[in-house]
Amino acid sequence: MSRGLLRRTPARAVGSLLAVLVSFSLSACGGSSFSAGEQGFVSGDGKVTVLDPAERRAPDGEVAGQTVDGDQVSLSDYRGKVVVMPVWGSWCGPCRAEAPMLADAARDLRDDGVVFLGIDSRDPNTANVRQFLDRFDVPYDSIHDPDGATLLAFHGTLPPMTIPSFVFVDAEGRIAGRALDSVSRSTLYGVVEDVLGRPVDEARAAGDRKS
Repeated sequence: MSRGLLRRTPARAVGSLLAVLVSFSLSACGGSSFSAGEQGFVSGDGKVTVLDPAERRAPDGEVAGQTVDGDQVSLSDYRGKVVVMPVWGSWCGPCRAEAPMLADAARDLRDDGVVFLGIDSRDPNTANVRQFLDRFDVPYDSIHDPDGATLLAFHGTLPPMTIPSFVFVDAEGRIAGRALDSVSRSTLYGVVEDVLGRPVDEARAAGDRKS
């Protein structure tokens, strides 16, 4: 990726880094700042990490659940495709700000074999979730995760520790990357290209990145 926005973590540093991340993630999920119904916002630092294929591993457990409308959805449903997983909440201001861009990107990238599956975290009020989805015409499903338990599947590698954040899953179902905090359109497309291992539709992507 040539945009200079990607920070790639060396393999030898991954072990020590993950030890810190796991501790932080588990304490956040178990502590009062991550309990159901609480909406304490932790700002991310904007760092993006993409792992080399040899360093990737599957989530620690099934990533699945129900949408706010009660439909069952699972990450395994999308095996064979690159999956972008926004971690968001209807209560989160930055999530609202980036929602139109993500909705457009989800539509744009379908032809490149890329799908989106969100994780709606710490959102006990389903009416607010539905309003968010309708307002921004979100074209992809999200696992409704009011207590944050779904995120524990990522605790072994690149856990998303902030909201908003992103997990990127490769076509083999392995965690390939993570972004903390909101991302720009160019960063999103760049990470997707890294995980795909090839460019997306260049004419469309170039037009998108002008905005």
